Amino acid sequence: MPLHHAVLALLADGPSHGYELKGRFEEAIGPQWGGLNIGHLYQVLDRLVRDGHVTRVHVAQSDRPDKNAYQLTGQGRQELEEWATSPWVRTSGFRDELFLKLLGAARLGPQSLAALVAAQRETYLAEIGALTRLRRERGEEPLVALLIDAAVAHTKADLAIVDSAEARLADVANAAVMRGAECASMDATDLSRNTSGASAVSAGGSTSSNPGVSR
Repeated sequence: MPLHHAVLALLADGPSHGYELKGRFEEAIGPQWGGLNIGHLYQVLDRLVRDGHVTRVHVAQSDRPDKNAYQLTGQGRQELEEWATSPWVRTSGFRDELFLKLLGAARLGPQSLAALVAAQRETYLAEIGALTRLRRERGEEPLVALLIDAAVAHTKADLAIVDSAEARLADVANAAVMRGAECASMDATDLSRNTSGASAVSAGGSTSSNPGVSR
């Protein structure tokens, strides 16, 4: 569980309490990870205490409410060591909604594909610009700077995929146009046949129902 282990990593620096851990986490990981909910953090700490990875000590304070201090145990340090030195393996694949959008746009034809590519390119360029500004503002923290650099690299890689998508999916988009034309032609033929058949039935019915018509 990554968050549990991140808390262990922060406690490796020394004992700390809940709100202090929240601030240190957000400062160390940076804005790209997002804020840490204090309620969830206390749930994590309770779990770590139950697992024997952390101890909790009640600290009385005369000028403010009492607090709990949390400290890493030997078992917790061993757990952190095993987790931190093992490789991260991607298990969920590359489930990016962009590829579903490319699937849909390509099957609507070249114009839809071009519209998606243009809009997505603009979005990625804006993201890179925002990340670059954030790098200048928050780059003094080594881990924060590394995280932002990783975000920039990921976004540039996504941009390269988008830039190549229009050409690589051109055959799919053109095939969609051909299928659309074939379907339209078939629909027109079926409509013509149905109309002709209905007219013939109508004409036959009119002749047989009029007894005054000579044979």
